[in-house]
Amino acid sequence: MNDLLSQSYFSADTLNLAADYLLSGIAFVLILVVGRYLARWVRDLIRGGLDTPGVDRTLTKFAGNFAYYGIFLLAIFAALETLGVETASFVAVLAAASFAVGLALQGTLANFAAGIMLLVFRPFSVNDYVEIADETGFVKEIQLFFTRLRTRENRLIIVPNGDIFGATIENIFAHDKIRVDCDVGTDYPADIDATREVLLEAARSVEGRLEDEGEQAALVGLGGSSINWQVRVWAEPDDYFRLKQELTRQVKYHLDEAGIGIPFPQMDVHLDELNGEA
Repeated sequence: MNDLLSQSYFSADTLNLAADYLLSGIAFVLILVVGRYLARWVRDLIRGGLDTPGVDRTLTKFAGNFAYYGIFLLAIFAALETLGVETASFVAVLAAASFAVGLALQGTLANFAAGIMLLVFRPFSVNDYVEIADETGFVKEIQLFFTRLRTRENRLIIVPNGDIFGATIENIFAHDKIRVDCDVGTDYPADIDATREVLLEAARSVEGRLEDEGEQAALVGLGGSSINWQVRVWAEPDDYFRLKQELTRQVKYHLDEAGIGIPFPQMDVHLDELNGEA
């Protein structure tokens, strides 16, 4: 027995080394387990805290996942340290790789950053009717990298978020009421006051308008061949397109009934005689 204990693989140094490896392995596993549990807890905490009607679910999910992977990555580095692995080189390589990827994907990252800003500040929401990046349509979906629009012709338009956030955003249906306009020109011989009354009556005959907001027939200018008017009523966003068509229809009918003409471009051709010949 003494001979066996005297052998090198049963020496005190060997036993101490084995114990160190065992403890390091246990610490490695424990750090990973605790780190993963902590990462999940933080992720669920963030998702629960941001799960409110005013915060987009895409942003909530992204923030939770970002926190999860960040904490778990730190746990991995800490666990490797217990095994005596130098993580400084890994961090340096990771930083260099991130920098290279950032340069290669700077346009994509710009869209990503713009998507975060859109989800945080919410200049528009799903189903809003907007004009963004020279495109007009209903917002169908807001993602981290792009926004989907559905046009009135039922076409799908995908707009990069970087183009949206760096340009003017017009949210046409942002409020609970919107003005409906109809531009029209009338003949110069027509009396201005009589024309105004006819246009106001046309506006009053539009069904579904917001009557509390009233109506207007504004004289906006004297054109080259017509007196220019703008007839205005107010509507709820869902009724905008229907009332715009109805307002235009009523304006045309009432002007026709009153005998007030709507000028249109005309061209007069004169033939002069040259040496007695036309």
